[in-house]
Amino acid sequence: MTGETLEPTRGKLERTLSQGIQALYRSQLGHQTSQALCNLLDNKLIIVIENGLTQPEKLLAQNGQHDLALQVREQLQSVLELLVKDLIKEVLGVGVTDWLSDATLETGRTGTIAILDSAPKVRDSSSKSKTQSKPVES
Repeated sequence: MTGETLEPTRGKLERTLSQGIQALYRSQLGHQTSQALCNLLDNKLIIVIENGLTQPEKLLAQNGQHDLALQVREQLQSVLELLVKDLIKEVLGVGVTDWLSDATLETGRTGTIAILDSAPKVRDSSSKSKTQSKPVES
């Protein structure tokens, strides 16, 4: 053992972020999402949350208060944004440069693209990333 620590794999980082985001929803909103998917593509992180709307948001939307439900969602997203950015920095070791996020009341799905300061360090960095194409053999 040389005391050297291995960088985590891309999959491990994605799973850790997914679990952390679901834990944030539980602890901060008292809400259980059905799924939080994270995909790391170089310096971009894509997050899709299934069943991300809380019961009060759903209730408002179902009872003709669509605009109010959207306002509640926007406010919740702005608070969660700060918490998720902190989680990203903690897990990936890089900050977020830009944040693009939206949710739909109809499906309860939230989508976010986080542009990172740089690509996080991951194990097996010599292999091709998901965004690079494979060379064509002659």
